[in-house]
Amino acid sequence: MLVGIYDDGQTLYNADTAFPEFQQIHAQIIRVQLRWGGPGGVAIRRPTTPGDPSDPAYNWVIYDRAVRRAATAGVKLIFSIWGTPRWENGGAGYNVAPRSAVDLQQFAVAAANRYSGSYAPPNAPVLPAVKYWLAWNEPNNPVFLKPQFKRVGKTWTYKAAQDYAKICEAVYSGVHATMLRDEKVGCGVTAPRGNNAPTSARPSTSPLAFLRAVKNAGLKHFDAWAHHPYYGSKLETPTTPPRNINGGAPTSVTLGNINTLIAEVTRLYGNKRIWITEYGYQTNPPDEFFGVSWAKQAAYLTQSFGIARRNPRIDMMLWYLLQDEPSLGGWQSGLQTTDGRKKPSFAAFEGLRH
Repeated sequence: MLVGIYDDGQTLYNADTAFPEFQQIHAQIIRVQLRWGGPGGVAIRRPTTPGDPSDPAYNWVIYDRAVRRAATAGVKLIFSIWGTPRWENGGAGYNVAPRSAVDLQQFAVAAANRYSGSYAPPNAPVLPAVKYWLAWNEPNNPVFLKPQFKRVGKTWTYKAAQDYAKICEAVYSGVHATMLRDEKVGCGVTAPRGNNAPTSARPSTSPLAFLRAVKNAGLKHFDAWAHHPYYGSKLETPTTPPRNINGGAPTSVTLGNINTLIAEVTRLYGNKRIWITEYGYQTNPPDEFFGVSWAKQAAYLTQSFGIARRNPRIDMMLWYLLQDEPSLGGWQSGLQTTDGRKKPSFAAFEGLRH
């Protein structure tokens, strides 16, 4: 099982200091959001030849740097392709699906070719290879893909799942167009919870409902199903199954009931591999509402990676994140504080048997 970290800001913008720490804790793989559009997006305007990584509309600078620094550190990268450029959906926002799945597929072709291990930018050495890819991020969460539902006649449809089936197929076919047999594309990348309530103030889709809806929408191709099985309360341990406060079967998928997701993937798609591409516990301090003590975070880290390692279907698990986010409104699940103090979880990660 590959053990790693998802910390986009550290990786992209503080690569010189982050990668030595990734090495110190023996991280094997680091997740980076490869933004097609939106903040930090590669496609600064519509490309003339979208499948060509050298098209002048593309700016790969920060991603090239991350790839080279990772190779120097002996760490693998997993790129998450997400974010729609303004020119692709009429300025509707980078969390609204592209009008053309072909355009996304061609961007994936360009990205996979650039990081195939055989591409050299002008006047620069060949770029190292990236073998692991994700299609989007938490598409069952309206923060990352909206709208979640659409009314057709008298019924509501799973609009985000329908859009995502096209997104996943586009990324999968684009990455695999390089014909390199060892590349892997993960789809799903789902958030742990959803209300399945189209008329609510913040409609979202539960991970199991989303999985079934993308199957119904025609999704056929992916190498692994990715999920983010975060806890729902600071009282929950990694083995605590979620509850449905309204009775009936729980709609959330945390680490405590991850086998319900695996069973549904198996029913719908067979023996696909499972990737946990985000997981973590926030700490108190500084988060008094959702955080656990520093000691519990370290213990839960060790316990959760042990659970994943013992599961024969799980091939990857990533902790979110290396360093706390500076805003208390952000995530405080880092292995160290914003000023660089190492929590006990730093040593716990370092001590994992990779």
